[in-house]
Order: sequence, then C-alpha cells, then structure tokens
Amino acid sequence: MRLSHYFLPILKETPKEAEIVSHRLMLRAGMIRQQAAGIYSWLPLGKRVLDKISAIVREEQNRSGAIEMLMPTIQSADLWRDSGRYDDYGKEMLRIVDRHERDLLYGPTNEEMITEIFRSYIRSYKDLPLNLYHVQWKFRDEVRPRFGVMRGREFLMKDAYSFDVDYETSKTAYDRMFVAYLRTFERLGIKAIPMRADTGPIGGKLSHEFLVLASTGESEVFCHRDYLSLKTPGEDIDFDDAAQLAQIVETWTTPYAATEEMHDAAAFEALSEGDRLAARGIEVGHIFHFGTKYSEPMKAVVTGPDGKETPVFMGSYGIGPSRLVAAIIEASHDEAGIIWPKGVAPFDVGIVNMKPGDADCDAACETLYRDLGGAGLDVLLDDEDARAGAKFATMDLIGLPVQIIVGPRGAKAGEAEIKDRATGERVTLPIADVLSRITG
Repeated sequence: MRLSHYFLPILKETPKEAEIVSHRLMLRAGMIRQQAAGIYSWLPLGKRVLDKISAIVREEQNRSGAIEMLMPTIQSADLWRDSGRYDDYGKEMLRIVDRHERDLLYGPTNEEMITEIFRSYIRSYKDLPLNLYHVQWKFRDEVRPRFGVMRGREFLMKDAYSFDVDYETSKTAYDRMFVAYLRTFERLGIKAIPMRADTGPIGGKLSHEFLVLASTGESEVFCHRDYLSLKTPGEDIDFDDAAQLAQIVETWTTPYAATEEMHDAAAFEALSEGDRLAARGIEVGHIFHFGTKYSEPMKAVVTGPDGKETPVFMGSYGIGPSRLVAAIIEASHDEAGIIWPKGVAPFDVGIVNMKPGDADCDAACETLYRDLGGAGLDVLLDDEDARAGAKFATMDLIGLPVQIIVGPRGAKAGEAEIKDRATGERVTLPIADVLSRITG
C-alpha cells in the first residue's frame, strides 16, 4: 500500500478525552473514530489490526476443534425469558421493541441463542462433544464507557460454546479452550496469566480470566512470579488427549494467581517475597463452565448411553479482539508510539522514501516494495513529500515492526537502512540483501 493512496488521518495533538495510552495512540494513529459514547468506527489501520487478531483467534479455535458459525446481533427476548435472565441482566442490556411490538435485544452474549440452536438439532450423545463459536459484535450499555475500545459499549467478541454429555467430558472441553487461549495470547505477542474468577451474570462455578500485566490495567492482580517463565504449549498439542490437557491446566493453575475480587491475602503473603508479584492487569479473555445452568430451563437434552434423556453440560469462552487491540498497545508502546508484535502489526514493513522525486530513491523504493510484497509481506510505502522528521514520527507512531529508510545518498550507493521498531537497532545493508535480512 502506498501512503499517498491510503487513508491514514494522523493527529498531531492528543485528544483531551483520551485518558489512557491506548486510547490516545489509537486516536492519534488514525485507527478509530468515536461516533458516540463507547461506539467507534474502525478506520483502515485499526481494521487491519483487528482482522489480524481475529484471524489468529480463529486459527487457534479451529485447531482446538471448535466450529465457526455466525449468529445475529439482535435476539428475541423470549429466549432470555426461557433461561430466566431477561429480567435479571440489568440496564447493560439494550432492549428494543420492533414495529410489531415484539421484545428484542441487542445481544450482550449468546448463551440463550446457541442453546436454542443446539436443542433444535441435536438429540443424541453420539453427536457430542460439540463446540460452536462465532466472531460477532456485542453491545452492553456501560453506565460509563471510557478508555476508548477498552471499555466501549459496542465491541467485537469471539464467543465459543461447548456441549457435552457429562461433567467429565465438559471439563475436558473447558481444558481444551484453556489451552487454546494460552496459545492464542502467545501468538498475539502478549503474556496472559489465567486467574480464578467470579462467574458474574453468566453463571457457573468454574471460571478463569486471562489478564495481561500492564501499569494502566483496570484490575489489581496478585500472582506467583513463575507465571512469567511458564512455557506455552506448542502447535503440536493434541487436543484430543484429555490427560495432557488436564496436566497443562494444572501446571498453569497451581501457582497462586488472583484478581483483587478473588484475592486471598494470607495465601499470597505465605509466598516468599521474591515470588510475589503484585501488579495491574487487563482482562483479555474469560472462560466459564456452567454445567446445566442453561440446558435445564431451556430443555436442551440428549439421549445418553443409558437411553435416558439428560441435560447437556455447557461452557462459554470469550475473547474480545477489539479490546485486545488496546490491551496490546498498553503492554507494548513507548513515548514515540505503538510497538506492534509482528503477528498483529497492520503492515509488516514500512518503507520510508526520504526524497520522493529523486530517481535513485524512487527506483530503490519501488524495488523493495515489489520484492517484499512478492515475498508475502504487507508493506506500507511512505511516498509522500513531507519532512524527514514527520515521516519518522509517523512510522514510530503507527508502530510497524520494521522500517526501511531510503535516502538519496544511500540509494545512490545501493544501500538502505533497516530499523527495528522494538529495539531501535539500525543497520545499513545493500538493497539486494534487505529481503533476506527481513525474511531470514
């Protein structure tokens, strides 16, 4: 993509309404535009990051055996009356009445709808286990939306729902998602720590939040320092091996870890001082096992091995891609701007033409642009006629992992400078060697 043909509305000044780093940088980098309180348009740069995060989430859900579908944003209130949650959910639910006086709502979550779909088609335990997921927009009418997309009213959510014939197999489904989440966050370039959590309005007894440590986090968290060095399962993990999954979950839940709501001060203080880590965290995922909470009232039953009907055991598993964009920025930035992990950067490489119109600069940049794009990299070429300082500031602000700087003197000598955004390291190479350096 050529910057001269792209829509990238950079802001020079920090908007007054932006309270935290991610909100400030997302506005300044032209990633989002607020349309109403807690409701944002995703501009091209932000949409690219959102799509890359969603793609990684999908890949790991698919790897674990979950099956993608898509449910609507608008739901019938009758489904929520079936489960008993319609009157209990609170003002966060946006209730709607259509022209035929039917009660509808803008879905804050999808337990009821997925249970209705399940009970319409599945009759036998032989069709289980089953895990269905979708990536869809949700709406919760927060009393005080703030922090940009970190706590918005409309947000993108990946929510998965598992169905099993008994507790044992449903616990394996929970473990499967637990491990899939560890892998997902690792690929997103963040360290997320699972912490025992309150189940809230979704219900159930077993629940974990995944939190990223960041100084601007909303929650105070307490954990064992071992979490910083625990190894994430590789892509060769066997998601059909229940014992292996259970062992991984045990490893990742044995050391102390709790949010302030679940914190046991005495247990934490019993750890050696060097092992105690008190910090702030941002929730990026939440998983629930709630047994028959929804299947019993909504009559989602299957015929078991004994020939008798039994309510299915369920779980739900959420990751917020839109919230993750902000969380990654909170965990990875400096004074100049965003530092994107490679897997989610809007572009893999930024090429800075220091003097558009100079024959050598133009030729070198065109060669790099063609070769890098041909190698499958997403490339942004800054071909605009602007001051060098402004060009460097823009590249640092939008946080592309690699910058290639081409000036008249270097281009004439057949050289370009490569800058690593995360470390600031710079190296000058022959233009012919740039591709192998970046892809090697």
